[in-house]
Amino acid sequence: MKEGIPGASSSHRSLLSVAGLVAGATLLSKGMGFVRQALIAAIYGSGLEYSAFGVAYVLPGFLLILLGGINGPFHSAIVSILKKQQLSGEAAARWLESISTLVGCLLLTVTLGLWWGADWVVRLTAPGSSPAVHALAAQQLRIMAPLALLSGWIGIGFGALNAAEHYLLPALSPLISSLAVIGILLSLGWTGIPTLLAWGVLVGAIAQWLAQVPLQQRLGLGRLRLRFEWGSPQVRAVGLLMLPAVISSGMIHINVYVDLFFASFVPGDRTIGNLGYAQLLVQTPLGILSNMVLVPLMPLYAQLAGERDRWPELCRRIRQGLMVTAILTLPLAMLLVALAEPIVQVAYQRGRFTAEATQEVAALLMAYGLGMSFYLLRDVLVRIFYALEDGTTPLRISGLAIGLNALLDFLFLQVFGAPGIALATAGVNLVALIGLGICLHQRLPGIPWQEMGQALLPLLGITVLAGGLSHWLWMQLRAYEILGSPLLTALVWAGLAGGLGLSLVVAGALYLRIPEVEGLALQIWRRLARP
Repeated sequence: MKEGIPGASSSHRSLLSVAGLVAGATLLSKGMGFVRQALIAAIYGSGLEYSAFGVAYVLPGFLLILLGGINGPFHSAIVSILKKQQLSGEAAARWLESISTLVGCLLLTVTLGLWWGADWVVRLTAPGSSPAVHALAAQQLRIMAPLALLSGWIGIGFGALNAAEHYLLPALSPLISSLAVIGILLSLGWTGIPTLLAWGVLVGAIAQWLAQVPLQQRLGLGRLRLRFEWGSPQVRAVGLLMLPAVISSGMIHINVYVDLFFASFVPGDRTIGNLGYAQLLVQTPLGILSNMVLVPLMPLYAQLAGERDRWPELCRRIRQGLMVTAILTLPLAMLLVALAEPIVQVAYQRGRFTAEATQEVAALLMAYGLGMSFYLLRDVLVRIFYALEDGTTPLRISGLAIGLNALLDFLFLQVFGAPGIALATAGVNLVALIGLGICLHQRLPGIPWQEMGQALLPLLGITVLAGGLSHWLWMQLRAYEILGSPLLTALVWAGLAGGLGLSLVVAGALYLRIPEVEGLALQIWRRLARP
């Protein structure tokens, strides 16, 4: 008889309790990430230095998100194998050590390649940028090259800890990285060292990896040792699952490179940095919601997918994940679109970040907000395919999405300017979402797509109405300055307008009697009512 996963709790935690734990930890991490970005904006503004960092960070950041991120392919593959095969303690440790050794060898090669080819990489990433941006970006890329190696080890550790039902440290991990960057910028930001931000990111990644090692060792999830048992069935299984998943997710992130490629041709060397500022304001709530939904559901999807007689329950859980994702992202998207200008003003407008930069970033934020729900819904569907051990379908659709993204970037940039790049991203995510939904329906015909659409369509109408009202109210109130402070004015009036819009959406969702809304409201009420 096989033993359970090392460190896993024998009592099953409810999805709501896990989601609450992860949401709280992620909120703290994302909040500190926002503080980090606001500090970066004050020090670097929307100038050459931050655009150069944006170019340099494309590949290291891509690997850190792809391989080291929660819900990334490494994380998902490790959770899936450990949950399905129920390896014993010693077998799990040996397997994790072998995977870590194999991944370390592969990514060390990538690290050396990034360091050696830094000049070529930055020129290929942003060919339209100025020589000054290219030179500074190459310096920063060489500093951050080790992120390639660290990202693989971080992702493997997160997957092992989540499979053992330890969710707190992975959710708090970005906090460690943000604190490292903040500490370095506060200590040395006044020096004007152009590569300071790159050093902070490297130190933060090292701290992320070192923080998880002691807990892994204590739980019997492997130690820091070389192990070359690469021919075991479990290593082959995770390779077969991980390789297409990495390529598929990699193709999704290649779209970031495509966006920067076109953005580099916008005059002024500001658009690449502005895209980074706008993306953070979208990715912060998306990261919290993604962890709330996917971290507790991913192990459950993997368990249910492994037993065909439980597929009806899997279909029910898929509906739950998709509906909760849509219900949570629609009002957030409404706020980002309706109140983009005051959001950017409050977040960034200080120091070297000017009012002109606020207008530029706000236009990008509105465009990204339109596609916010598509992004996360697509991500949920991709993880469902991983649970079904099908990495090929997301791979095919991601490949098609790259070509579509390049085409839309080219066309929309001519029509809408820089915001066209963000609109192209929204369009690509919508097409990928539809394609994945069609393929999943063919695999699992029991998913109630029509029922979900009928429930969400009126909610979408209410959300659009609420967004229009919020924007109108902000436009009326913004002229009334509070205590002569533009920042306080934006904070108060945007908060009032956004609160009104959110209240309308919540009231509308309760009026429509959507089961997921009622169930969530009931569980929250019960928790609040506890003595």
